[in-house]
Amino acid sequence: MKRRDFLGTSALVGAGSLMQRGQAEESAKTVETARGSFSLTGYRAAVYSPAVAEPFRLFQITDSHLALDDARGEAWRDNSKRMAAAFQNNVHFEDGKTYPNPEIFEMTLARAQQEKADFIALTGDIFSFPSEAAVEFALDKLNAAGIPFGYVAGNHDWHYEGLPGSSKELRDTWTARRLAPLYQGVHPLYHSQEHKGIRFVFIDNSIYEILPEQLDFFRSEAATGNPLVLLMHIPLYIPGRGVGFGCGHPQWGAATDHIWELERREIWRKEGHTETTFAFHKEVFSTPNLLFVLAGHIHQASLDVKQDIPQIVTAHNACGHFGVVDFKALP
Repeated sequence: MKRRDFLGTSALVGAGSLMQRGQAEESAKTVETARGSFSLTGYRAAVYSPAVAEPFRLFQITDSHLALDDARGEAWRDNSKRMAAAFQNNVHFEDGKTYPNPEIFEMTLARAQQEKADFIALTGDIFSFPSEAAVEFALDKLNAAGIPFGYVAGNHDWHYEGLPGSSKELRDTWTARRLAPLYQGVHPLYHSQEHKGIRFVFIDNSIYEILPEQLDFFRSEAATGNPLVLLMHIPLYIPGRGVGFGCGHPQWGAATDHIWELERREIWRKEGHTETTFAFHKEVFSTPNLLFVLAGHIHQASLDVKQDIPQIVTAHNACGHFGVVDFKALP
């Protein structure tokens, strides 16, 4: 190699090293200003962070499975009958009494008021199928509660069993036809809302996959350096967990989809996850300013920590479960 070429190459390498060092220092600074400590007791979590300007309470509701319907749903009776029969009356996890499902949803919103929640996060499967009656009921009760809320869909929210079309097509169709009011004007597949310095990033992974535009959106949110909370319906893959933690699971695919005929939907991809979904999974757990992930879907409470990022899964609200996260300032 000529000396001139060597010097040029060395300069580029040196500049690259300086850039990498600068990015690493910036990432470390972000972690230092965003991350503090995390604790969980039962359904109550607490996040202590220097980025929190004032105390803030998040209230999570997931998997309510409301199945209210009326004459407007007559044309889809065959497509809703299985899920309409599920979760009608359920035993509440706190008092052991049985209540109709809509009453449990109302009780939960009353609890959010009692808890003085600042924000309600609805993380999918609020409905067992997208009936107009159920959506109207939920919206009426949420508006009456008077607490700001954000919503992201679950795999049942937009699914009438047995209708032709891909999951993506059906999600687009029923989001536009029924679920749209819940989004309050934001993009249904990805959006963020800021509350007291914390950015709540909603990503719809209800088809188990992540689209390129969703990955781009998450990257743009992470690049702001602001403290983030990621909210989705389906949990992200954690080593040792089953395929229920199905977003980014290496075994997700047609070979492990055992209920597609029961749910009368398209079978999962034979090839498994897309590269975009795997890239999203990697990106999430490499984001230094991400405080934690909130999800639902599996109807059981769990906590996992991957690369210092906690993932909280809240149990199903059909039995009264909910989650509370308190954000507190860390000196």
